[in-house]
Amino acid sequence: MIVKSLKLILISTPIGFLGSGRGGGVELTLTSIVKGFLDMGHRVTLVAPKGSILPFDCERAELITVGGIDQPSWQHQDSHASMVIPLEGVLPKLLNVALELSKEADAILNLAYDWLPLWITPLVETKIFHLISMGGVSKVMQNEVNNLSNTHHSRLAFHTYSQASDYELKDDPIILGNGFDLKNYQFKLDNKGPLGWAGRVAPEKGLEDAVQVAAALEDTLVVWGFLEDKEYASKIEASVPSGTIEWRGYLDTEVFQNQLGACRAFINTPKWNEAYGNVVMEAMACGVPVVAYDRGGPSEIVKSGITGWLTTPDDIDELTQSISKIDQINRINCRDWAVETASYQAFCKRIFSWISREINI
Repeated sequence: MIVKSLKLILISTPIGFLGSGRGGGVELTLTSIVKGFLDMGHRVTLVAPKGSILPFDCERAELITVGGIDQPSWQHQDSHASMVIPLEGVLPKLLNVALELSKEADAILNLAYDWLPLWITPLVETKIFHLISMGGVSKVMQNEVNNLSNTHHSRLAFHTYSQASDYELKDDPIILGNGFDLKNYQFKLDNKGPLGWAGRVAPEKGLEDAVQVAAALEDTLVVWGFLEDKEYASKIEASVPSGTIEWRGYLDTEVFQNQLGACRAFINTPKWNEAYGNVVMEAMACGVPVVAYDRGGPSEIVKSGITGWLTTPDDIDELTQSISKIDQINRINCRDWAVETASYQAFCKRIFSWISREINI
């Protein structure tokens, strides 16, 4: 039972409109936060790039869209790149709208992984909280997160300890995990289907390794996700026999989970320190065991030998061998683990507890 109805302003990712798939896991996280806070009786306003949409079960939230040029993702820049805001960039416009709305709100929760919202936090009266969505891919971002930790540590939260370890924080990190509407993911017992992989099709996601595993097993790899780098995808496809990859594209959750649940195993091959690994938990919510590199967030959410197998990062032979052991995993354990650790209701309670401590409600 809540003490007070919270009025929360959410800032969306500035690298693409919600529903485009460009925002990656942040899009799903935002939906879970909106739904969870509405269910708890709070009031939510989401400020997002023009073109954004919310699922029908989030319609009670106020959605304000803002036009502007997408912000370049830090993921695709050199680690020592400087901060750049495009002319007519959407990022400062999102922040301006959120700050204006915050005059009649309790707090802002920012999910934009960028320098400006972090930098401005100590300079305004509004209490801005930041759920950091990536590891330390940029020196500029690492420096700004570290700076804010020194002055306003309680305003920062992370998905996993692995992600938080990329930063030099003043104190122990606030870890929130993530959350999903698990009724949208149907458990499937059948373990005879294809191999699966999902994510933005971009080099840091390591799709080429999963494709090599499928080729070695003379199997098909079903691939879901936003095709961000077409040249990269073409090179991968040319490196293996025709038919090894079955491209499915970016799908909404209902269609995606139905197809995902038919897989006998899900492969996760990030080349960087993944903050959490939404698709890993989505697979387990469908009962699909996960074979993943022991790197980043997935190393904390896959229970090796129980919900799948963790393997040495970048070791394709070990990854391939682990697929052969997938029948040792009870698919019910995968679903149970998702229910135990990653419901959107529990996730939002953790967020509310974090914010409410700071604003004294």
